[in-house]
Amino acid sequence: MPRKKYIRKREISPDPKYQSKEVAKFINCLMKKGKKSIACTIFYKAVDIASKKAEQDPLTLFKKAIENVRPLLEVRAKRVGGATYQVPMEVRTNRGTSLATRWIIDFARGRKGLPMEEKLAAELLDAFKKEGNTIRKKEETHRMAEANRAFAHYRW
Repeated sequence: MPRKKYIRKREISPDPKYQSKEVAKFINCLMKKGKKSIACTIFYKAVDIASKKAEQDPLTLFKKAIENVRPLLEVRAKRVGGATYQVPMEVRTNRGTSLATRWIIDFARGRKGLPMEEKLAAELLDAFKKEGNTIRKKEETHRMAEANRAFAHYRW
């Protein structure tokens, strides 16, 4: 964290196909070892597969999947005296989006036996339908925040 100045966020250029910054951020998170063209190919194929199965526009399917997975609450550790409390906090929209992106990609990579395009398409489709591992992770995060609601007065 800087001591003196506020650090400005870098401006990210939108992706070439859908002209969306959210898609560009997702592709950047999907990318491994700087291979952006491969990440773009994987993402576009996955979105096409998922949109054909759901009979939905690809960009709206992607945005709805991210919106369904985005958490509203999370717990953060706060040290008071000698004890550490799990304090429920609201999640800012950009952090919620990055968490949703990370969860979708991680659970897609965790699936076995298929090419990455199909794994990512299945995970996006599950998120769009509000089922699957990513939605379970979101609900688990919300349950943790609800269980620790007694420590909400320690918010900073």
